[in-house]
Amino acid sequence: MASAETAGIERGPVPTNGAPRKPRILLAASGSVAAIKFGNLCHCFSEWAEVKAVATRASLHFIDRASLPRDVVLYTDEDEWSSWNKLGDSVLHIELRRWADIMIIAPLSANTLGKIAGGLCDNLLTCIVRAWDYAKPLFVAPAMNTLMWNNPFTERHLMTVDELGISLIPPVSKRLACGDYGNGAMAEPSHIYSTVRLFYESRVQAGSSNF
Repeated sequence: MASAETAGIERGPVPTNGAPRKPRILLAASGSVAAIKFGNLCHCFSEWAEVKAVATRASLHFIDRASLPRDVVLYTDEDEWSSWNKLGDSVLHIELRRWADIMIIAPLSANTLGKIAGGLCDNLLTCIVRAWDYAKPLFVAPAMNTLMWNNPFTERHLMTVDELGISLIPPVSKRLACGDYGNGAMAEPSHIYSTVRLFYESRVQAGSSNF
């Protein structure tokens, strides 16, 4: 896997031989057991797009780094701080926001959902969201226990992120990792990929200037 270096983050479209460049997809994982599927998600997108990945400290308990595609750089909170030493150095969460055409948070935990809804930005992932240009798409795929999903706070937080323009890829009902059965499981990586790709290609066909 490539090392996490901000020097590799390019800005703006760079077409090759007159052909349009690949879409730039920023995938992010927060601290849910569903992060065990993050490698699969990265593979789904890397066949079609340029992919960079962001992981919270909690999500690293579940992510198998060896499962990620070799050309996908995984950025963590440590990279946010180690990449900046003096005035004039690039700021990682800003560089990633500039680079990406689309951001997808999958899984989105109840805790990170609450942070985003409250405007908190205490790690690399939430700093990117707080600095996000909402002229560009941002998708979230929640994953949490059924009672957490049905909690009144979740509904309030989802309404808030919807007002920001964030698109929801709803969870599904199944036997959860905790043993409970009910709604709250993250949508399958293949479904997340097909949803985002269909959205992107429909926008391109419509002549959107955001890509």
